[in-house]
Amino acid sequence: MKLVVTTSYQPTPDQEEKAHDWARLLGVEYVPRRRESLKKIATACGAEGVLVVRQEGPVLVGEGGEELFFHPGTALLRLRNLWQGKGDPLIEAMALTPGESVLDCTLGLGSEALVVSFFLGPSGRVVGVEKVPVIALLVREGLKALASSSSPLAEAASRIEVVVADHLDYLKALPEESFDVVYFDPFFQQPVKAAVNLAPLRYFGSREALRPEAIKEALRVARRRVVLKERKGSAEFARLGFREIIAGRQARVAYGVIVKR
Repeated sequence: MKLVVTTSYQPTPDQEEKAHDWARLLGVEYVPRRRESLKKIATACGAEGVLVVRQEGPVLVGEGGEELFFHPGTALLRLRNLWQGKGDPLIEAMALTPGESVLDCTLGLGSEALVVSFFLGPSGRVVGVEKVPVIALLVREGLKALASSSSPLAEAASRIEVVVADHLDYLKALPEESFDVVYFDPFFQQPVKAAVNLAPLRYFGSREALRPEAIKEALRVARRRVVLKERKGSAEFARLGFREIIAGRQARVAYGVIVKR
C-alpha cells in the first residue's frame, strides 16, 4: 500500500515535525496539507492511504474515507472484569500467572496485549509483533500517549514492546523456549459480523492466513503453550494442528491451545 504523510489544517510546529519524522521512518513522502482535501492529496500522489498527524494523534485514512487510529478497544471493560474476579477467556486460555512472558505475533491495535500486560504485572513481559509498519506506528504512539495518561491501563501500556516484523521471521530468530506463551490472533478467514469495529484494521492490515511453519516455530519458542484465537467452529484450528479448543457456550470466538508442559 502506497502511503503519504500530511497534517491537519493549520498544524502546530510540533505536528509538522512529527509528520516529517514519521514520513522518514516509514520511507514515504511528506505532503504539506495547505487547504487540500485528503482525497485530493491521495489522488495527486497515487496513494492508497494518508497518514494524518492530528492533535489527538496519528490517523490513517483510506481511499474510501476509512479511518484507523489507536484505541484500547474492549481492554478497559476486560480489565474491570479481572478486577471483579470474573476472569478473562484469553488469560484462561493462556493459563497465565503474573510475571510470565508473552509473545503476541499478531499485535493489531494492541487490545489483547494490553489485557495480558495488565494481568502479568510489572515483572511480566509482552512483546507485540506487527507486520505493517504504519499500524505499528499507530500502536506505538497510542501506547505512548496511554502510558502518560491517568488511565488504569497506563502502566500496562508502558510495558508493551512493539516490533515491526513478519512474525515468522521474528520467531525464527528467537532462541528456543524464550517466551512462556506465544499467541496468534489473525484476521478470521470468515469475519464475525458483529466485529464492525475491526473493519478499518482489516482494510489496512495484513490478511494472509497463518502458515503451519509459524505454528511449528511458535512451538519451538514457547516454554508452555501456543494459543490461537479464531472464529468458533473455524477449520483453521484443525488445519494448523490445534486439537484442544476452549470456547464459551454463547461465544462467537474460540481459543485453540497446544500445551507443551
